[in-house]
Amino acid sequence: MNDNFNSVTNFIWNVADLLRDVYKRKDYPDVILPFTILRRLDCVLSESKDEVLASYQKYFGKLEDPSAVLMKASGHNFYNVSKYDFRKLLSDPANIKQNFFDYLNGFSANLTDVMERFKIRDRINYLAEKDLLYKVVQKFSEIDLGPSVISNHDMGYIFEELIRKFNEANNEEAGEHFTPREIIRLMVELLMSNDRNRLEEPGIITTVYDPACGTGGMLTVAKDHIISEINGKAQIELFGQEINDETYAVCKSDMIIKGENPDNIKPNSSFSHDGFPDMTFDYILSNPPFGKDWNQDKGYIEDEYERGFSGRFGAGLPRIDDGQFLFLQHMISKMHRLENGTKTRIAIVFNGSPLFTGDAGSGESEIRRWIIESDWLEAIIALPDQLFYNTNINTYLWILSSVKEQDRKGKVVLIDARDMFVEMKKSLGQKRKEISNKQIEEIRNLYTSVRDGEKIKIFDNEDFGYRKLTIDRPLRMKFVISEEGISKVSSDKAFEKAKNGKRTTIDQQSQMQDSIVNLLSQLKGEEFMSKSDFEEKLSSLFLSNGIKITAPQRKAILKIFGVRDENADISTGTDGKSEADTDLRDYENVPLKEDINIYFNREVKPFVPNAWINESVRDIKDGKVGKVGYEIPFNRYFYKFVPPRPLEEIDADLKKLGNEIIDLLREVTE
Repeated sequence: MNDNFNSVTNFIWNVADLLRDVYKRKDYPDVILPFTILRRLDCVLSESKDEVLASYQKYFGKLEDPSAVLMKASGHNFYNVSKYDFRKLLSDPANIKQNFFDYLNGFSANLTDVMERFKIRDRINYLAEKDLLYKVVQKFSEIDLGPSVISNHDMGYIFEELIRKFNEANNEEAGEHFTPREIIRLMVELLMSNDRNRLEEPGIITTVYDPACGTGGMLTVAKDHIISEINGKAQIELFGQEINDETYAVCKSDMIIKGENPDNIKPNSSFSHDGFPDMTFDYILSNPPFGKDWNQDKGYIEDEYERGFSGRFGAGLPRIDDGQFLFLQHMISKMHRLENGTKTRIAIVFNGSPLFTGDAGSGESEIRRWIIESDWLEAIIALPDQLFYNTNINTYLWILSSVKEQDRKGKVVLIDARDMFVEMKKSLGQKRKEISNKQIEEIRNLYTSVRDGEKIKIFDNEDFGYRKLTIDRPLRMKFVISEEGISKVSSDKAFEKAKNGKRTTIDQQSQMQDSIVNLLSQLKGEEFMSKSDFEEKLSSLFLSNGIKITAPQRKAILKIFGVRDENADISTGTDGKSEADTDLRDYENVPLKEDINIYFNREVKPFVPNAWINESVRDIKDGKVGKVGYEIPFNRYFYKFVPPRPLEEIDADLKKLGNEIIDLLREVTE
């Protein structure tokens, strides 16, 4: 960031001094952002203003749609036919409000949406009411935001920096952050490092898409990289969608100024209002918000989930408070299909949650399973902490490809770049570290090498999968006929329901229940160490007294008087097999590459000889025993043992601290 960039940013930021007594701090962006956009448009159009007005006078009423002529006159894909600009607005202070509306009405139709999203007319009315409109226009007139002073590239930086400063000042939540440019450059380098041959083709047309595009930084950097580093004549088409109205307006206006197609930037949520429902793209990259719930779009998302893979979210739904995996599924839905003949590459920034959150069979695990078994996941790069402005957490880049290169098929590359950073001379919010250009190159070289090393490890897809086995042990119950248990029979729901049955009267059921209680009272104090012995005794007792109990009632009696006892006999079901004790139930995660029986006999049987695998618990997809799960334990793969410090060294430090405390106390008391 050069001095000009900083001076312009600080100047615009200080416009807030005019608003201090009228606006709350959180509302400063409502004025400063749209006026920054308007001043930029004003400066960009200044050189061709007279020519546009002349063309407008010449063709007004003669052409049904003069926009093409007016754009040609302006030299841009937008224009303004009002006689006013910021300078002329100041010449008539008494009528500045109506003149400003005339100025707004003069903009080309493709900027109408931008003005509406900013609610600029409401802002003007309020500023005029508070006698601030003239002062704000005058202040912005003092700064030159023309392209000869501020390049399109730097203007994009200014927009991002202003929004970042506003977010920081308003204590925005950690998930609301912008992606530092060096992270975007790294993502772009990784996405395109193996595609140079395709991108260098004469006349190449390629598409780039970001479903949570913010101010459009990722799109701009991707295009700049292709044009400046690979093919200056390539035709790059940028597409984006942004849910926040103000940020969307900044992005769209910036794209208009840069000569991009403004219709390719869409408002609203990518989940509930997919702006490109029938399109696929060559490159897709995004930094979606971390840990943000998807309650607002819940209905739309669940409807698509119910449609299976004919919708975007057929693989599964993550927990409601974290929509990161929804963004990735949405991005995957925008990949070219195999029959298209071209491939799509995806880069997305995640926090650590998508690596491991969710047990086997859960939404998150099933999404990981779908991605990995489809052989789309190419690499995951662990980044340093403190890289982002509003959060200091560790982040990870996931790289996916719709069609992997031959040497990457069936493989996933993990790269540990957590110590690849340089300390910043001055912190920006919580951003205290950055990745240098040299380190970007080093990470890219690790990624392209596909060779195991200290910072890079290569795994088969199956290495991340496991089969979760349910391990049961036999139920051992003794049955003690106690006074307390007998009293519970009188109020148990199984008997209460029977009282209201249709086949017998309530009086008959009550009499039967009293008879059961009386018969059980005859057994008071007795213990049965076997379930079968107890059931046999009950059957004999009830049969001889002409009482027939229902299955629910029998189950209730067993539950009331049953007590777990390791010395009791093993309980068996009607099929003669051992019943499982759910209190002793355990689980084992067996790597997919290993036979479950070999694992069980080695890891479980020697320690719990009477345990068995519950074969009724099976995977919903392959039907085999055990639920399949996928997780990526990144830290485990790169764990380095650090031996504890010697006790003598720790003891010396404690003594030193103790002496320092004593000295401090002595100073206080003297």
